[in-house]
Amino acid sequence: QLQLVESGGGLVQAGGSLKLSCAASGRTFRNYVMGWFRQAPGKEREFVAVISWNGSLRYYTDSVNGRFTISRDNAKNTVYLQMNSLNAEDTAVYYCAAGPTVSRDSDAAYHYWGQGTQVTVSS
Repeated sequence: QLQLVESGGGLVQAGGSLKLSCAASGRTFRNYVMGWFRQAPGKEREFVAVISWNGSLRYYTDSVNGRFTISRDNAKNTVYLQMNSLNAEDTAVYYCAAGPTVSRDSDAAYHYWGQGTQVTVSS
């Protein structure tokens, strides 16, 4: 089992920034592709960003491209999501997830999930 724990969420004003962290334990972190997803109230969970095991591949959903940056530190078993220029549409519970392959289309490709951290952007 790979345990994932997100942190860094909170309340921020529109235009502000937050940095989410996801700490992993239990298995070899560097073997996993890491993704960030989010779920807004009344909506389905959606893909946000993904990073390959060594950081060489990074993909983002269109709505966050240029504003969010995913990164990882394999020495610290942690993946990050730097979120800038936040707006009300970014309000959601953010989840990190781990899987064996880079996937932007299906959260079924991710085998391990954290409990989520709430991000609320006030306008």
